[in-house]
Amino acid sequence: MKKKLYFIAIAFISVMGVSYAQETAAATVDKSECTTNFQLYAQDAKVKNYDAAYGPWKKVYDACPDFHQANFQYGERILKHKIKNATGAEKTEFVNMLLGVYDNYIKYYPTKVSKAEILIDKQLLKYDEKMSTDEEDFAALNTAFTEDKEHFKSAKALYLYFSSLVDLHKAGKQELQTVFDVYDDVTEKIEEENKELVATITKLLPKEDAGTLTKKEKQVLRVSSANSENYGKIASSVDSKLGDLANCENLIPLYEKNFEEKQNDLTWVKRAVSRMYSKECLDSPMFKKLFEKQLAMEPSANAYLYSASLKLKSGDSKGALADFTKASELETDPYKKANILYKIANSYSRISKSTSYRYAGKSLEANPSNGRAYLLMARLVSSSANDCGSTRFEKLAVNWKAAELARKAGRVDPSLKSASASAASSYSQRAPTKTDIFSNNMQGKTVTFNCWVGGSVKVPNL
Repeated sequence: MKKKLYFIAIAFISVMGVSYAQETAAATVDKSECTTNFQLYAQDAKVKNYDAAYGPWKKVYDACPDFHQANFQYGERILKHKIKNATGAEKTEFVNMLLGVYDNYIKYYPTKVSKAEILIDKQLLKYDEKMSTDEEDFAALNTAFTEDKEHFKSAKALYLYFSSLVDLHKAGKQELQTVFDVYDDVTEKIEEENKELVATITKLLPKEDAGTLTKKEKQVLRVSSANSENYGKIASSVDSKLGDLANCENLIPLYEKNFEEKQNDLTWVKRAVSRMYSKECLDSPMFKKLFEKQLAMEPSANAYLYSASLKLKSGDSKGALADFTKASELETDPYKKANILYKIANSYSRISKSTSYRYAGKSLEANPSNGRAYLLMARLVSSSANDCGSTRFEKLAVNWKAAELARKAGRVDPSLKSASASAASSYSQRAPTKTDIFSNNMQGKTVTFNCWVGGSVKVPNL
């Protein structure tokens, strides 16, 4: 019996040896074919000949998915091209194939791509192809945001994340508080990402003015400016989507309802006060109750800012100035300090234009890329036209200065490019026309402003 088992074992080992040799040879052939096909599809993909690249790419992807990271990078481009040019069942097949590519990308190269990026790419694809519901969009993007916020950088995905939630709320499937929480998260993320982009832009603008940008720096400036502009558009869209949900009529009862439960949650209190402040719900006793709670828990710059605003509204200008001063002194971070000073400037905009303008200037001293300060200064200057000249021409000329300030806003912070261009165009249209310049014989001359605005502008040559 033992002898029989011995011969069976020998026979089994012999068969396995032959089988292993065949598999090894097949693997070698497959590897060789993958190398050949990889070279073929890479050449075509580089020149965007995606139809020619598809066949050899598919062979490599199926046989050797982990052969090279380009399988997934080029594979995405190839399949997006096929999806764009296909219809019906064939298009659905390509969509499902791309979804599989995303899943395998993180499976084979987990250190090369993040969880958020994959979840975002998959959900945006489903959304674009009308293969998802609001529930699915929100659930997937909420997972991406909460579990991998650092890599959640897609402006489009940020909007879809918030937009799908608002639609769910309107359908009675999500609470209003959740809408506000996600709104704060999304707007903070947009500000955070744009802050990094603007910091890069700020460093490169002087070199652009001097004409010393390298080719690489020009590319960085171009991409950073474009991305910042995109974030600006999304921020505007998010605010539009929120719409009247965040008006005082909705905010006050919501915070009254949740105050007892949430009053010791500093983040909730700070966000509630900030939202009520931005929506000018200052007359509500709830606003005072919330900001006093914030002041007790954290005597921060913002808390004193809110206190000052209330005092200013009640006519206590001396007390308001003291709190405004305290607010600006408490904040040491230049970026946050600039925001505080901007809010102070905005608070004074209806009371004292010169004071408002001065604080806007201080905001720019703290952060030269604070484009909102330039827009505020432009508005203040243009609204002072009747006070800044003895003739109609001189009064209108102040709008040239306003337009110049407005243009600076979009240059230092491209996220404001649209608002900047719109404001500059509006002010330019209010300035003297070519006919005005000719009839007053002012071409090329300088107009000096003998009012709080100060300074001068040079009249354009005809």
